Amino acid sequence: MRTASILAATALVVSSLAAQEHAPPPPGVVGTWDLTLIGGEGRRLPSWLELHWSGDRVLVGQMVGVVGSVRPISRLDFANDTLRWALPPQWEGGSGDFQFVGAFRGDSLAGSLTTSDGRQLAWSAHRAPALARTGPVTWGVPMRLFTGRDVMGWHVVGGENQWKAVGGVLTNTHAGGNLVSDPVFGDFKLHLEFRFPKDGNSGIYLRGRYEAQVEDSVVTSASHEATGGLGAIYGFLIPNQNAARGAGEWQTYDITLVGRMVTVVLNGKEVICRANIPGPTGGALDSDEEKMGPIMLQGDHGPVEYRNIVVTPAK
Repeated sequence: MRTASILAATALVVSSLAAQEHAPPPPGVVGTWDLTLIGGEGRRLPSWLELHWSGDRVLVGQMVGVVGSVRPISRLDFANDTLRWALPPQWEGGSGDFQFVGAFRGDSLAGSLTTSDGRQLAWSAHRAPALARTGPVTWGVPMRLFTGRDVMGWHVVGGENQWKAVGGVLTNTHAGGNLVSDPVFGDFKLHLEFRFPKDGNSGIYLRGRYEAQVEDSVVTSASHEATGGLGAIYGFLIPNQNAARGAGEWQTYDITLVGRMVTVVLNGKEVICRANIPGPTGGALDSDEEKMGPIMLQGDHGPVEYRNIVVTPAK
């Protein structure tokens, strides 16, 4: 019986390897895509899509919508250079799935979308850049982005301006617009201090695309369902320890971003070490990852304070 079991297991392995050798190649659409949805009045809404080939016949993926965290897509249909998939709603209105259809043309995708509440939108996509870096980074001169006296060098997007300088502190008094730096950056080191009230919620968007979470909550396990907690890159990268000090206390971020590689130090503790950010997070300014981008401070959730904001760009 034991010999028979070994022979059966060997036959199964050989059969599996043979099947893999004769499996069809993955379709050309496999990869990572930076999407842009065209909303009302021509507004460009960033999104992100990643496609994988599962086994020898099934296309699966994950996606970040205009808002919210990354969502799994259990199956996509691809035939005759046409890609179709459904995305479940998360924070959006409506009860139906988002229905996507698009035409594949090498390094581009374009098509239409039926939203969860029945609206029709257009969208397009291009392959996401690798953003790979080689060799050591040479750092330039540190730039102080906030003088402590006023908000010169910043502008507001997405709502009413609630930001002002109060006693050397950049203060968002009520839920309103997001504050965006006028200077843009490629690779950089960022130092800043922040403080939020109980149940406070904000975020720091690196290059305006990748949100370092600022909120009165902490994720202590690496559950794949978790979307963040203080110290996270929202929805993608979870901190390896609880380094938070709690609401009402000043806390410190030191973040290094080189290409897609990010290191996050929260209150002197390295909570994310040289990890790749897969793509833009919900609420990003755009999905043009090949471009430099600003620092954006999220202000649409409520009161938050920042100070000592210094960026050291790479040369």
